[in-house]
Amino acid sequence: MSQSGSETGGGSVEYIQHHLTNLHLGEGIWTLNLDTLFFGWAMAGILIWISFKIGKTLTSDTPSGLQNVLEAVVEFVDQMIKDIFPGRNPLIGPLALTIFTWVFLMNAMDLIPVDLLPMLASAIGIHYLKVVPTTDLGTTFALSLSVFTLIIFYNIKIKGLGTYLYSFLTHPFGIYLAPVNIIMTLIEEIAKPVSLAMRLFGNMFAGELLFMLIALLAFAGYPLMQQGTFASILGGGMYEIAQVLLGSLWAIYHILVITLQAFIFMVLTIVYLGLAHQTDH
Repeated sequence: MSQSGSETGGGSVEYIQHHLTNLHLGEGIWTLNLDTLFFGWAMAGILIWISFKIGKTLTSDTPSGLQNVLEAVVEFVDQMIKDIFPGRNPLIGPLALTIFTWVFLMNAMDLIPVDLLPMLASAIGIHYLKVVPTTDLGTTFALSLSVFTLIIFYNIKIKGLGTYLYSFLTHPFGIYLAPVNIIMTLIEEIAKPVSLAMRLFGNMFAGELLFMLIALLAFAGYPLMQQGTFASILGGGMYEIAQVLLGSLWAIYHILVITLQAFIFMVLTIVYLGLAHQTDH
């Protein structure tokens, strides 16, 4: 019994490690995760294709269901910008809409059955495949550092380089505590991209890991079903049923998670860029 449990535990660990390993080139900081790039840009391609498709068939008479959905998303994002962002900037609307829809599509890859695409990939000789780009720190940090670059750019453009650098000396405790102010302001600025990246990565990684644990329920039932008795087959079947039920319930709840994480990333982007546009800070 203990040997069987050990083998099952070892198999479970190997299963999780396998699913958490990227298809990559290189080692160390020069590692290039090919699956992350492929699925990330594939979602971007789908987003561009949908935009062009809707743009060509745009009508106010009998709009399609997809057009209605996109119009609702655009109106929602537009209202969020009006409520949060001070002033006007023609970049903020398209940026916020792109971030929300792109992050949502990348997150939505987590709803695909965890073994489906890796199994298809293994059939053509690809032995490692992670399909959710936002469970890769490289993706989330690339997004957050892009936003951070815009934050610095608009701080300098709106406030001026001298004023922006002077704020490091005076904020938040005044010029007489300049050394403390520099440390505090640097921590505040660095925390913006780090929190954006880690929040999205942490929530999506935890969701993917839970899908893997639910999938392992099927493996737990296999030893029972192999015994061949009615009771053991029934017991193994209960594991299968539990896997389907839990997987379905978690997938339904996870739709809220993937939407909420895309929404939070978009809102924080608007807030941070709004702070960069304030001249009284």
